[in-house]
Amino acid sequence: MKSMEEMLKAAQQAAETIQKQMTEMQGKLDDMEVEGLAGGGLVKIRCSAKGRVIGVAIDDSLIQPSEKGILEDLIAAAFNDARAKADQVSGEEMARMQSGMGLPPGFKLPGM
Repeated sequence: MKSMEEMLKAAQQAAETIQKQMTEMQGKLDDMEVEGLAGGGLVKIRCSAKGRVIGVAIDDSLIQPSEKGILEDLIAAAFNDARAKADQVSGEEMARMQSGMGLPPGFKLPGM
């Protein structure tokens, strides 16, 4: 039978391993890119799977003062599309990592 000290040491090592994997996962998610589209591709927003905006592309046809309101709406729509895709990629990566650690699907790790 293991002593309490051995069990605490094992639990600490497991926690450190999980923390390291979580840090690596956060870095990996920030390196993964998704692209949100709006207006049939007239506005594109690239962001990391963590949701950091990397770039915005706007078709020249929208750069007219009379189209300002439409452009603003399309930028918001493209960002929301990119954010939804980032959340999906992030969720898939987290599920993959949790599965590899033997955690049940949907288990919420602290800090996530």
